[in-house]
Amino acid sequence: MEAKRPRLGSAFLLAQVGAHAAQRFTERIAELDLTPAQVGLLRLVAMRPGQSQQTLAKQLGTPATRLVPLVDGLEKRGLIERRRNAEDRRLYAVELSEDGQALMGRVAQAGAAHERTMTAVLTDDERDVLHGLLSRIAEDQGLTPGVHPGYARGRLS
Repeated sequence: MEAKRPRLGSAFLLAQVGAHAAQRFTERIAELDLTPAQVGLLRLVAMRPGQSQQTLAKQLGTPATRLVPLVDGLEKRGLIERRRNAEDRRLYAVELSEDGQALMGRVAQAGAAHERTMTAVLTDDERDVLHGLLSRIAEDQGLTPGVHPGYARGRLS
């Protein structure tokens, strides 16, 4: 008689699937010459254009000094632009450039393909249930919607 294996905990499964999903997403966006940290910042700038670097850093939960090189790199690539803030001339408003907007369209396509691949085994109803459950867990744990917690730990590259 074969010994019954202990059931893996849900937290472990979340971590296992999350690490796998993160690695696969990293591979997908590498084809666009982007890192997860760059995509996260571009997504935030696209959702909330015109904010200062300091405000973006707060929303990402990372020190502004850690965000500067990321913004500098994206600006050098012509994906974002810094403009003087009309309300406070000491600050720069960060916005997507036209190239940045076009690239975000490709990122969205890559994200949708990633979502389909990762949840291919599920029905549409099961995807909705999974999304609802994960959203409740994220909210209960105090996670900022749409922001990867790796920014605060300095683990995104």
